[in-house]
Amino acid sequence: MKLQLLPSTFNGDGTASPGQHLTCFVVDDSVAFDAGSLAMASSPLQKKQVRDIVISHTHLDHVAGLPLFIDDLFATLTEPVRIHAAAEVIEVLERDIFNWSVYPRFSELSNQNSPVLEYYKVVTGSSFDVAHLSVLPIGVNHKVPSSGFIVADGTTTIALTGDTAATCEFWTTVNETKDMSAVLIECAFPNEMDELAVLSHHLTPAGLEKELSKLHRSDCDIYVVNVKPAYRDETIRQIAALGIQKLSILEVGRVYEW
Repeated sequence: MKLQLLPSTFNGDGTASPGQHLTCFVVDDSVAFDAGSLAMASSPLQKKQVRDIVISHTHLDHVAGLPLFIDDLFATLTEPVRIHAAAEVIEVLERDIFNWSVYPRFSELSNQNSPVLEYYKVVTGSSFDVAHLSVLPIGVNHKVPSSGFIVADGTTTIALTGDTAATCEFWTTVNETKDMSAVLIECAFPNEMDELAVLSHHLTPAGLEKELSKLHRSDCDIYVVNVKPAYRDETIRQIAALGIQKLSILEVGRVYEW
């Protein structure tokens, strides 16, 4: 299994900037988990192959690139872009984004080949198939309805918390899952911003340490994602000071393979 966290911005020399303003993971160049930078940073191959997008929640940094991605491909699509999301997420997308005021309601439109957008409702706790992957959505603790995911391709399994504060069911599922290769967990703010982290339902390094104490296995690598760019250096310094084995920061733009 290959995974890439798409860049949010680029340096002057064309390399990916390490700052993560937007969230979009692409697995095997064919399935996207969230779509924050999908239109802006996906490769030509990913634009050609990604037709399934799994959305964890509707905050803008996770969906900003979604309407633009469909818009870019509108005339050339030979099959719909399929959005897999909880009913609450689909409701917000239709009400607040694809509403003809912010962007066209693509679910009502077709090109010369097919409809351009279809929704597939997923249910927390129930696995579903998307492309060659099996995905299990797990409810996590965020400001709006949000899911983490267990993602498997038949050989490799990884877990993504998505945006979350302290949570339990996710870790129970991870601990019970056989042969976990990697866990991706968020950590947005430094410890000094704990009040904001609590209010917005995110983690600090201190909160991250508490969450990882719930991980009762040592056979997987752990990667931190969703570090707010404005506080990146201090947050990463505090994460490093935890001294947790097999814990590192997921590099933006790098392709990981398990």
